[in-house]
Amino acid sequence: MSTFPAIRFNVNGEDREVRVAPMKRLLDVLREDLGLTGSKEGCGEGECGSCSVRMNGELVNSCLVPVLQAEGASVQTVEGLAAAGKMHPLQEAFLQCGGAQCGICTPGMLMAATQLLSVNAHPTMTEIREGLAGNLCRCTGFTRIFESVIAATAKNREERIEEPAHAR
Repeated sequence: MSTFPAIRFNVNGEDREVRVAPMKRLLDVLREDLGLTGSKEGCGEGECGSCSVRMNGELVNSCLVPVLQAEGASVQTVEGLAAAGKMHPLQEAFLQCGGAQCGICTPGMLMAATQLLSVNAHPTMTEIREGLAGNLCRCTGFTRIFESVIAATAKNREERIEEPAHAR
């Protein structure tokens, strides 16, 4: 039995409990203890955004968050974007526009774009660039990523992009 106290939080709409060192990084708890391997570690220093998740409606670098700070929080990972077996419109747009390149930055880009669209359903290109500024892509650049967000906002105009209830 673990000597660590229980840390309880909600992940993608499901109440979870872990008994781990309170200073263990949220990224490691998500990947190692909860099996949610979508978030990636790119730099481990909060500089690249590959590990971005939404915590209580805010975008955070999970590599910088001790899991104790997640006590009682609502966390959304990239796995929580799809609902009822259907991809989120951003995921569809990344697939169709080639925004998902090597895949290391993709989860963080999707989470940053989700955060952006949750506060601004119709961002300008400048706002998209600013909204994704904390996320680095080391492949071919950002053009297809930006095009993916634009495609999702166009789809948003046709049908309102809804967040899963657990992400609100």
